[in-house]
Amino acid sequence: MLLGVTMMIAGSCQQSIFRQYEYEEEIYLKLDGSATVMINASIPALIALRGLDLNPDPAARPDRDKIRELYAAPAVEVTRVSPPWRRSGRRFVQIRMEVADIRQLAKSPPLAWSTYQFSTNGKEFLYRQIWGAPAGKTVPNVNWDGSEIVAVRMHVPSRITDHSATSHKVDRGNIVGWEQPLKDRLAGKPLEMYVHMQTESILYRTLTIFGLALAAALTVMAAIVVWVKKKGAPAA
Repeated sequence: MLLGVTMMIAGSCQQSIFRQYEYEEEIYLKLDGSATVMINASIPALIALRGLDLNPDPAARPDRDKIRELYAAPAVEVTRVSPPWRRSGRRFVQIRMEVADIRQLAKSPPLAWSTYQFSTNGKEFLYRQIWGAPAGKTVPNVNWDGSEIVAVRMHVPSRITDHSATSHKVDRGNIVGWEQPLKDRLAGKPLEMYVHMQTESILYRTLTIFGLALAAALTVMAAIVVWVKKKGAPAA
């Protein structure tokens, strides 16, 4: 519950904390292959990139039930479609999904432009995703100026050992991201992403370290108590 609330707050506040994207996939991956996925996108981007049959008019409220139906699939549960918000004269929505196996995400029709791979070589977990061609649907009268960016942001549960993030860095210890100009995405330029990560979760490592530190502290305290008792005992 706390994780869900935290992610929703992060999603709603991303306009002020992170860069502003016209289309963004935010993926929270678990080591068992399950994931929470959030799409933050403008209605024109959903139409142009994914071919969704929606009304691009910024004066029209998006049909949230229709968006839910378009993203739903047997392996993909759509848990929320947010109320719309406005930015730069366009309507935006957030679609939140849960999937038990991230490799099944492509069964959701709007996510079928991607291929998803998640495997292990016995030493590491390997994640790979490739964005393929967009729908290429024309959106009339959209006020894009060429500066718009699309992105994927990946949150992984263990230490990252290798990645292909376009930023060439890991944020907050376990977040990597890829960006592409919207014009390149519309032109069908592929975007390939991969992350290699350890098989042991950051939480497990943290708890293990904390447990060992606590055990060491208790051992030292016990030794001090024994020493004080021996020092204070009367001589025989």
